[in-house]
Amino acid sequence: MSLRPGAVHYFAAELANARKAPKICVLTQATGDPESRIGAFYAAFAGTEFTMSHLQLFPMPNIEDIRAHILSQDIVWVDGGSVANLCAVWRVHGLDEILYEAWQAGVVMSGVSAGSICWHQGGSTDSYGLKLRGFTEGLGWLPYSNGVHYDAEEQRRPKMHELIGDGTLGDGYATDDGAGLVYRGTTLDEVVADREGPLGYELKRAADGSVVETALPTRVLPII
Repeated sequence: MSLRPGAVHYFAAELANARKAPKICVLTQATGDPESRIGAFYAAFAGTEFTMSHLQLFPMPNIEDIRAHILSQDIVWVDGGSVANLCAVWRVHGLDEILYEAWQAGVVMSGVSAGSICWHQGGSTDSYGLKLRGFTEGLGWLPYSNGVHYDAEEQRRPKMHELIGDGTLGDGYATDDGAGLVYRGTTLDEVVADREGPLGYELKRAADGSVVETALPTRVLPII
């Protein structure tokens, strides 16, 4: 998949109040920090107003003072892959605590797929194999479940309904590919999308164990 800065990245810069030369740090631990993926991000952001850096943890950190580097950023962007591996590796390195401090200091935390689930309680994942399972070891800063790829993978919707219905996950939100959840603090502020069509959804468990799914208003971001 080719990479390029999209409307969501510029929106993240706007949220960070950093429209001129926004600093973005990319994290690719969910796929083991492959050099090809990191290089693809640098190629994508080359020639843009973004100042990109990356933090890798495989096979060892590439930055001596991780805390100082993360706190100096405007945006942290977390790539997709295995959310289970991602959160486990962050915790081993204490990166979860550093990221939390940065979030509280105003750095915009963002990402796609695993890079979206990680901030929540959990969601459905293929981290453990091709069959989707529940993941409940997210960072939990956002006290909700999070369902990604809602329209793109056939089992995502029924699995989220199952996991919330049986109490494995709490109430939460889900997004079609191309849509994103925007929180201010821990409150959902809006749902945005990079094109017409993708939506966000609220998922709430009813008293009988069924799940009520409500499509949310979704704002299409301006094309950059």
